[in-house]
Amino acid sequence: MLGFGKIDQKIINRANALDALRTNVMVADEKFNIVYMNPSVTNLMRNAEAALKKELPNFSVDRLIGSNIDIFHKNPQHQRRMLATLNKPHAATIRVGPLVFDLLVTPLESDGRRTGYVVEWADAAARLQNLDYEAQLKAIHRSQAVVELNVDGRIVDANDNFLKSMGYSREEVRGQNHSMFVEPDYRAGSEYAAFWEKLRRGEYQAAQFKRIGKNGKVIWIEGAYNPIFDDKGKITKIVKFATDVTAQVTLLGDLKSLIDKNFGEINTAIGRSKSQASHANSAAGDAADNVSTVAAGAGELASSVDEIAQSMAKSRSAADSVFARAEEAEACTGRLTRAAQAMNGIVALIQNIAGQINLLALNATIEAARAGDAGRGFAVVASEVKNLANQAARATEQITTEIDGVQGSSREVAAALDAIREAVHSVRELVTTSAAAVEEQSAVTRGISTGMQRAAQAVNTVSSNINGISGAVDAVEGAVEKTRQAAEVLVR
Repeated sequence: MLGFGKIDQKIINRANALDALRTNVMVADEKFNIVYMNPSVTNLMRNAEAALKKELPNFSVDRLIGSNIDIFHKNPQHQRRMLATLNKPHAATIRVGPLVFDLLVTPLESDGRRTGYVVEWADAAARLQNLDYEAQLKAIHRSQAVVELNVDGRIVDANDNFLKSMGYSREEVRGQNHSMFVEPDYRAGSEYAAFWEKLRRGEYQAAQFKRIGKNGKVIWIEGAYNPIFDDKGKITKIVKFATDVTAQVTLLGDLKSLIDKNFGEINTAIGRSKSQASHANSAAGDAADNVSTVAAGAGELASSVDEIAQSMAKSRSAADSVFARAEEAEACTGRLTRAAQAMNGIVALIQNIAGQINLLALNATIEAARAGDAGRGFAVVASEVKNLANQAARATEQITTEIDGVQGSSREVAAALDAIREAVHSVRELVTTSAAAVEEQSAVTRGISTGMQRAAQAVNTVSSNINGISGAVDAVEGAVEKTRQAAEVLVR
């Protein structure tokens, strides 16, 4: 009983010891079934349970004891073969979804027989983060100058970049005070003392600093002095990360000297440019006014020419109408002349008839005389017929005279109408030619007016551009001044 009690107590003590460990311990038997988990690994699994379920939907912390370790592996056969031949502790890293774990598997044996496995779990995030930090520090050391100082300003260590920039060896600077890198006046002044007081209060200092290297060489660095705290918030050291910017500062100093040297000439040139731009702007304004006036006059001239063109078109239409009326009058005169000529034939016929009547009356008179008293009545009739024939002859002569007058007047009218028609024809041709010329002149005048308006717009554009140039010169002047001021700031 006592012996049994002692053995039982040992097992209890071991179990209690495992439960008290902060190490995450899991025990599996020879068939890879989980038989024990200490509280630490249980808490680790419980904290990771939600993330593990995304990758392993059947995962449950409460059901882990009694389950097989295959649950953690996508290819359990490979793991089984590897563990079966394991004869010493084996370290491995596994990734389950977003989580990464470091494992240490130790085989358990009794009397030469495999009895199980002890698996120590660890969250690999901290280890991987430390590796990342280490890689970042190596990158910083490759590219920047780094020096470690204690809170009293004593140099603990410095990397090769710092030593190369300052011209010292590591042995020459270790244990020395940081003040060896500053000018004596600055070292003794209040500004340097305040600089260290801020660092000791935990305030980092970042700026561009002037430092003195070996043999008095002036070095310019750009960087930061960073207080480093321990887990209790106490400052343990100061670490400076810096870059040598001596070449840039020298270049900026040369730039400032160059700007100072040429600043007067630049200002004079800018002044001349502003004056010339002002004169050009004034001249462009006058030209714009003149061109605008000419453009307005050309517009009015174009309007006047358009009115003349319209009047000429109306005159051409009136001349065409007169010409048509003259041709109609000429046609009527022709018909009148032809009618008068036809009347000549009628008059000749009447004259012929009157002559025959006179001859007939003469014959009647002769026959009446032969007849004696019997022919007196007939003689009277013949005498009257003769009188009528004589009257007809006289009337015919008068008609002939009148017809000759009508024919003469017709010829005169026809001649006058011909002259009028020729004159109207000449006027018509002249009006047509003038109208065409006026239309062409109207088109040219409108083109001139349009061109002058465009010219006015172009001159206005030139004026605006000159204003822009003037503004640009002002901007250049301001930029040069700002550049000079910036150079002064940068070389301080």
